[in-house]
Amino acid sequence: MDKNIIKETMLSLEAAAFQSAREKYLDYVADARLDRSEPIENDEHAQAEVASDFSEALDDTVHDHSDKLDKLRKIDFGPKSTVAEGALVRLSGRYFIIAVSTAQFTCDGQEVMGISTMAPIFEAIEGARAGETVEVKGRKLLIEDVA
Repeated sequence: MDKNIIKETMLSLEAAAFQSAREKYLDYVADARLDRSEPIENDEHAQAEVASDFSEALDDTVHDHSDKLDKLRKIDFGPKSTVAEGALVRLSGRYFIIAVSTAQFTCDGQEVMGISTMAPIFEAIEGARAGETVEVKGRKLLIEDVA
């Protein structure tokens, strides 16, 4: 599997998620603004407060996607011989890219999932080589390939 294609796919998916979160954020910010030129009803004020609270939560999501995009652009996806950031790992039949956390996605006809270096599974497999067995939550898993 070509890691450059995986990187471009991840960037594309993350950019779409960023744009969607940004649009939702801007919609809620607009809803949170009250027209001060007219009398404000209690329910309008309450709805604006809820929209404001939700926009703050969406702001965190926007920043999360932005941070992931920045990180993806900086990671070295070159060849790897051990499990490290930028490695594509086949672990007991499943593909993982060590970069940022993602939902499962399809790339080159294969299911891939992004995991971050902060994920507990990364701690268990970090530094492993193809052919080694690692233990994750009491289960022994085979590192089939590292690229």
